[in-house]
Amino acid sequence: MTTTLESTLARRQAPLRTPTALGADARRDIGAGLAALLADSFALYLKTKNFHWHMSGPHFRDYHLMLDEQSDQIFALTDPLAERARKLGGSTLRSIGDISRHQRLSDNDAPFVTPGDMLAELREDNLRLVDYMRATHAMCDAHGDVATASLLENWIDEAERRAWFLFETGRAA
Repeated sequence: MTTTLESTLARRQAPLRTPTALGADARRDIGAGLAALLADSFALYLKTKNFHWHMSGPHFRDYHLMLDEQSDQIFALTDPLAERARKLGGSTLRSIGDISRHQRLSDNDAPFVTPGDMLAELREDNLRLVDYMRATHAMCDAHGDVATASLLENWIDEAERRAWFLFETGRAA
């Protein structure tokens, strides 16, 4: 069977028909919220790894290990985030460029960042991520999407814990 270019393009643009009880508005709104959270999670993951790789100073080992642990935790939520969007019948991110178009957290390309500034910046980014997750949770509540809201509750707790560790680690003795 030969496939024509037109039929191939039509299949690539065919709407997803994933069964869900949520309406079209809920799928659209929540899907967009999850795409933004996914982009922010990838941005925060990479920034955390960046700081992990470029950590220096007398507390190098402790900070290096903590940031490695935190980056693993952040990366672990990316697949469930993307899969939840797909379960709702939506699409998800497709590339680094797509991430950059959706992310709200800023990158840090500075050639040198002090350990204290690294910890403070990651703390603030984790708290911003919490705010974004809470806003998405409220949207889920408005649309009756308890499954996505439940996932977000756990991720909010994890991000608040990361922010707490970063705060306590960065405090002057």
